[in-house]
Amino acid sequence: MQAKKRYFILLSAAACLVLLFSLGGLQFRAARARARRQQPRSRHGPQPAGNERPWPRFPDALRPFLPAEPPDAGGYDAQLSPRQKRDANASVYKGKRCRMESCFDVALCQRTGFRVYVYPQQKGEKIAESYQNILAAIEGSRFYTSDPSQACLFVLSLDTLDRDQLSPQYVHNLRAKVQGLHLWNNGRNHLIFNLYSGTWPDYTEDVGFDIGQAMLAKASISTETFRPRFDVSIPLFSKDHPRTGGEKGSLRFNTIPPLRKYMLVFKGKRYLTGIGSDTRNALYHVHNGEDVVLLTTCKHGKDWQKHKDSRCDRDNSEYEKNLGTETLNCKEMIRGLLIRYDYREMLHNATFCLVPRGRRLGSFRFLEALQAACVPVMLSNGWELPFSEVIDWNQAAVIGDERLLLQIPSTIRSIHQDKILALRQQTQFLWEAYFSSVEKIVLTTLEIIQDRIFKHISRNSLIWNKHPGGLFVLPQYSSYLGDFPYYYANLGLKPPSKFTAVIHAVTPLVSQSQPVLKLLVAVAKSQYCAQVMSSRFLPYDNIVTDAVLSLDEDTVLSTTEVDFAFTVWQSFPERIVGYPARSHFWDNTKERWGYTSKWTNDYSMVLTGAAIYHKYYHYLYTHYLPASLKNMVDQLANCEDILMNFLVSAVTKLPPIKVTQKKQYKETMMGQTSRASRWADPDHFAQRQSCMNTFASWFGYMPLIHSQMRLDPVLFKDQVSILRKKYRDIERL
Repeated sequence: MQAKKRYFILLSAAACLVLLFSLGGLQFRAARARARRQQPRSRHGPQPAGNERPWPRFPDALRPFLPAEPPDAGGYDAQLSPRQKRDANASVYKGKRCRMESCFDVALCQRTGFRVYVYPQQKGEKIAESYQNILAAIEGSRFYTSDPSQACLFVLSLDTLDRDQLSPQYVHNLRAKVQGLHLWNNGRNHLIFNLYSGTWPDYTEDVGFDIGQAMLAKASISTETFRPRFDVSIPLFSKDHPRTGGEKGSLRFNTIPPLRKYMLVFKGKRYLTGIGSDTRNALYHVHNGEDVVLLTTCKHGKDWQKHKDSRCDRDNSEYEKNLGTETLNCKEMIRGLLIRYDYREMLHNATFCLVPRGRRLGSFRFLEALQAACVPVMLSNGWELPFSEVIDWNQAAVIGDERLLLQIPSTIRSIHQDKILALRQQTQFLWEAYFSSVEKIVLTTLEIIQDRIFKHISRNSLIWNKHPGGLFVLPQYSSYLGDFPYYYANLGLKPPSKFTAVIHAVTPLVSQSQPVLKLLVAVAKSQYCAQVMSSRFLPYDNIVTDAVLSLDEDTVLSTTEVDFAFTVWQSFPERIVGYPARSHFWDNTKERWGYTSKWTNDYSMVLTGAAIYHKYYHYLYTHYLPASLKNMVDQLANCEDILMNFLVSAVTKLPPIKVTQKKQYKETMMGQTSRASRWADPDHFAQRQSCMNTFASWFGYMPLIHSQMRLDPVLFKDQVSILRKKYRDIERL
């Protein structure tokens, strides 16, 4: 009986459980169905309700290479920032979303190296001077190759700089001409330079032909159409911009305090209608005629009078006058002093320069402000600033907002003077490193592309934004900053404590009394000497020290002189430090540079016959300088020391350093039989004169800098006991 009761109870419990599960499951399914009905439909299927976290969806691996789907026209797109729209929307260039991974054959560069080919100029095609300068800069660079099979980047000889249909420089039928190029390959591995695109009234960024998969090096490019790490934003420059060299920056004297006569200046066109008119039309609200001087004119274009407003006459008058009166005190009125509104005078006497957008996003005022050490105040919303991929513009400019124009004066007045000085100094570095010539703009563009291809040795932000800049720091030499002489302080490192002596020996050893043997003994006795080698300026991998003591075989130096020169170099590791000095001068009668060896207190070169420098300059000499200069030096067997001085001064923007004068150095050199004929030979001296001008022509300017500084040991020539002097043997020489 009890067994029957137990079976009955178990059966009843099981039936209850089945009933409960059935009712609960029905309610759960009904609730889930209601939730599906309440959810909005999506093209990706039902979305998870509540806080449920679905299994993540992994995208198709090939999806980045497929054409982008147009975004919905709903509220999603309206809430995006310009950069998000740029990434979500197809660009104006046929909807392509190119990146280096999808539209550039990186493997081609890894096989051939980074070499650039320029198409030969087609017969009858006209090329503007600015584009000729760009092509000349490429052909004169170390990247150029005349063999297309050895190239991995291709540049058109067809002029693509000005794509404004109203411009006389506009090239017609460019679409068909480009498509007819046998290496075009839909633009893959091609680079197109452009300064102007679009025309009145909307000035779009369409260049007027299908660029396919080509990269754009473009001025005035917007963040919406800019393809990150594929396109390169370049500055807008005028046809008068120098091909090489360029003017130096204006920050030379009177840098402290950093404030100038004017706080903020601008002088330029005012557009009455159309794109770009809003910002410049509002500048009069900020202009006070005292320390904020913003001058505009309506008088440009054929039909400006049709659109002139009530302020045009006043603006035009103030803009055009060379001399204007302001509120003057009695003394100034008596003296007849008047305020000059000359643009260059304003530019070079202003702390900040306004750079508002024009018809296009870029402006000539940008480079003008940089050169003048006037901190640019950018008012061009959506402009991808030049070389923004590598340059930190927050260190050199004030990035404003067109919608907050009235806040600009109070904003810049709140900037501390220390910050202003740092901003101005950075404008000078950036100007001279990347913008002062067409050549530097082109080389910077190519170096940025090369860094993208060879990512494992690409330059970091410190290299690009600190002296001497990315063009002179070759990452192929080393990926470690401590291997370069410019970053010891940044890394908290001390210069090395040993040097390698490299002796340029050409005379056969026939006697134990030859000067080279005495030199070897003196150098070997130095406590800082690690090794001794032969030849000169070659980037030997087996030079184990950063410091190189370069010597001619007939140089006469004592161990004390060697030690002292090395200790001086440790304080100036980026410069040439040594003994024999020379100078250059400008010969007005012959209108050329001259070379002099006169014994004076002024010098601009330290000859490498007895000098110490960083071994990186061996690599730079070999790989940066063109083959034409090195071949000339080899053929003449002369001028290599001058060329090295040119190179180091161009990099450092500083003179070499001469150490304790050795008056018998010249007489000793002249007395040696091995090279006496060369020093006395007038042809040898004439060759060096010619070398000076050839080198200056290639650099585009004269990089050598005069100096009158000489570093002597402590207590040198002082009337004290010789026992108190560390380098006592120098005084006996």
